[in-house]
Amino acid sequence: MVDKIGKNKDNHGRLLVKCPDRPGIVAALSNFLFEHHSNIIESSQYSSNPENGTFFIRIEFHTENLQENRLKMEEDFKELATRFSMNYRFTYDNDRKRTAIFVSKEPHCLMELLWEWQNGDLDTDIVVVISNHENARGMVESFGIPFHYIPANKEIRKQVETEQIRLMKEYHVDLLVLARYMQILTPEFVRHFPNQIINIHHSFLPAFIGAHPYERAYDRGVKLIGATSHYVTNDLDEGPIIEQDIERVDHRDHVHDLKKIGRKVERRVLTKAVRWHLEDRIIVEENKTIVFH
Repeated sequence: MVDKIGKNKDNHGRLLVKCPDRPGIVAALSNFLFEHHSNIIESSQYSSNPENGTFFIRIEFHTENLQENRLKMEEDFKELATRFSMNYRFTYDNDRKRTAIFVSKEPHCLMELLWEWQNGDLDTDIVVVISNHENARGMVESFGIPFHYIPANKEIRKQVETEQIRLMKEYHVDLLVLARYMQILTPEFVRHFPNQIINIHHSFLPAFIGAHPYERAYDRGVKLIGATSHYVTNDLDEGPIIEQDIERVDHRDHVHDLKKIGRKVERRVLTKAVRWHLEDRIIVEENKTIVFH
């Protein structure tokens, strides 16, 4: 398998590591990959504190005949991981992640993801779209993607989530993207997908909670419109933040202008967060993220 820039995906892997910081970690990792005939393509690292801190690193590597050798490489790595008390994972480009998108009435984030996917800039298979409205069916099915309409409200939430979990298993989903899905997920649902659900919302929070945030922001005379993308946890809208961005506004911008600007920021912020997750550029550390971009 070769990607659009000619890289042989079968021989391309990634290694993400989190461990207590100490001298020699980078040398040990580099030597390990050298001994397994691997060429380091990209390496990014971060230490929370050089003295008694936590060390994080992401390495992309190329190995001839990687698919034949990956199991041995992973087995051999266990000794090094034990020596440095590493929390780690290997990922491989040819193990293409499978993505589900949840959406309600507003289609702007959904359409951005579909366009980036069709354009080859999101390395995933979008295997299903689920919505509590029918609005997006036509556009989704025009891409050849299955669309499931599941009406949802708080009275039938358990029944709805049971069906959604069933579909996630049926489609073997690795990542769930909430592209302006305006329903609260229960702790039971979130528990099934730890650090696998990405959400997008405006960045006024904790101000202007609830309905009509842009109207209230306009009345308050805000000067910044922003968006936040994060992993979903049981703490509503308080999961580990992946990406944020803003646009400046002023008194000339009315409510419809603020909403339009907000949608634009949401599209780009969500797309970046999804892309970084798909490229294994994120390590979650408690309620924060280390993002190697």
